[in-house]
Amino acid sequence: MHLSVFVQDARFDFAACLTAALLFVQDYRERHYPDAVNVLPGDTTGLPRLPNERLFLEP
Repeated sequence: MHLSVFVQDARFDFAACLTAALLFVQDYRERHYPDAVNVLPGDTTGLPRLPNERLFLEP
């Protein structure tokens, strides 16, 4: 999944597996602005992985 994250007017794009992406979006929207993160369609080739992605896969 392609995640687009906005932090203080800066945009960061990451790739993440479906489960981590969904949990990250839910967590980020609860803690920050609801529209500060989006899942975008398209290829994720060349995007860096979501930092600490595995933390969103563990309970």
